Amino acid sequence: MSSDEIMLSRLTRRQCLIGASGLALGACAPKSTAPGLLRSSDVHPADYPTVKAVNWLGEQLSTATQGRLRIKTYHSGQLGREAEALDLVRLGALDITRVFVGGLTNIFDETTILCLPFYMRSKAHLRAVLDGPIGASILDRFAAMDLVGLAFYDSGARNLYTGHKAVRTPKDLVGQKIRAPNSDLFIEFLRALGANPTPLAFSAVYSALETRLIDGAENNLRSYHSSRHFEAAKYFSLTEHSFAPDVLVMSRKLWLRLGKDDQTLIQSLARQSVTVMRALWDEGEATAQQALIARGVNQITVDRSAFAAAVAPMVDRYLNQPNLRTLADQINGLAQ
Repeated sequence: MSSDEIMLSRLTRRQCLIGASGLALGACAPKSTAPGLLRSSDVHPADYPTVKAVNWLGEQLSTATQGRLRIKTYHSGQLGREAEALDLVRLGALDITRVFVGGLTNIFDETTILCLPFYMRSKAHLRAVLDGPIGASILDRFAAMDLVGLAFYDSGARNLYTGHKAVRTPKDLVGQKIRAPNSDLFIEFLRALGANPTPLAFSAVYSALETRLIDGAENNLRSYHSSRHFEAAKYFSLTEHSFAPDVLVMSRKLWLRLGKDDQTLIQSLARQSVTVMRALWDEGEATAQQALIARGVNQITVDRSAFAAAVAPMVDRYLNQPNLRTLADQINGLAQ
């Protein structure tokens, strides 16, 4: 079985018409009938900062090319989960998508270091890493996955939240079923804290919390608010255990069909969209914080040193891998 067939096997019949050969003969994503229309995907709602940033990118692209190139964004998971959208982009059936890098750690080693718990010191530390040569070099390596890394969108600090029990120390997590992204790294992280990691798609978390299939999850404050997970999980523990970012990627198949000037323009606008996204993020995070307080969410101060100590052996093991050691030294040098 070819690598393309393996990736397509993950897609449902609803999303992809499969021919006798096992390869997609129909549309795995809405086909563009208009020349120059690029289709982008995001699981977040229309007002989410990453969606708005890509819309801004599209507006600027349309203006700069006098309408020759445009972007249509399918938000709110209209094209399926992040993993499915990423497969479509790799195959060239979709043009652009925004994904959480935590979902890439199983197949892309360099993204691991951006997600390690209690490793990045702060949002400022992460931005220094992403905005410099380190971030650029990681984006360049997406080519090996038939992708073009356009830009990193940082997405705040990730925290734990639970529905029926406040979490202040790792002991409070023992036996708790906590949703994890489909990432060996995050599964290992939760297991090191004594939790029972439960991999689920982001779209399945709300109902899983409501039905007590899971006891809690972990994510950033903005997503916790926009997904309305706070309705089923009122305890928000300020662990700030990871500053794992998002990444905006384009199909390399499409990229190679573009002229050099268009490639340069898209890359430049994508990097500029980071500033737009961050301004929206910072503003939205403050608004979400106030809204959550008004809704009676319990924001709990935790013993972060106890959490960090519990996962330290795991973090050290990753950092001592030969392919990450040099990168780790460079990142440590940017700590503030």
